[in-house]
Amino acid sequence: MRHLISGRKLNRTSSHRKSLFKNLSNSLIINEQIKTTLPKAKDLKPFVEKIITLGKTDTLHSKRKVFSILRSNQSVNKIFNILSKRYKSRNGGYTRVIKAGFRYGDASPMAIIELVERDVEAKGLLDKNRLSKENELKQNVENENKRVKLEDKSKIETKKKIILKKDRKNRVIKK
Repeated sequence: MRHLISGRKLNRTSSHRKSLFKNLSNSLIINEQIKTTLPKAKDLKPFVEKIITLGKTDTLHSKRKVFSILRSNQSVNKIFNILSKRYKSRNGGYTRVIKAGFRYGDASPMAIIELVERDVEAKGLLDKNRLSKENELKQNVENENKRVKLEDKSKIETKKKIILKKDRKNRVIKK
């Protein structure tokens, strides 16, 4: 009998489940909204809420405790700098689970889990920043390549002119 046993096994070992919740909670904290299966979302909700509650007490001990759970400096900084201020007056209930139909392929019930009063711009912000930096670097590399090609062309043209002049002199001397 499963008396006093809470949570789902989700067909995973305990270490796999632990890393699953760590990764999902990191994604939820950074993006403030993620889409996953309904059972995972329901199990993730108390996990994340406990982390955010820890983040409301701004002490070194609580920072280390949150870091030991999440293992991500970016998530820890966001919890203590942004989320703790946002949820200062709220006593729990930091997340909501919204059912999102069924997944095509295996018909798993899907859900969207999001932070209450979330920042709409936060979702995908890291990817947008990363892509803009990559595009900027590509542009810089392309501009540098064009500049080098133009320099190379001008060097090649000057070499050709020198060779042609020498060749003309040699022809004149041979005649």
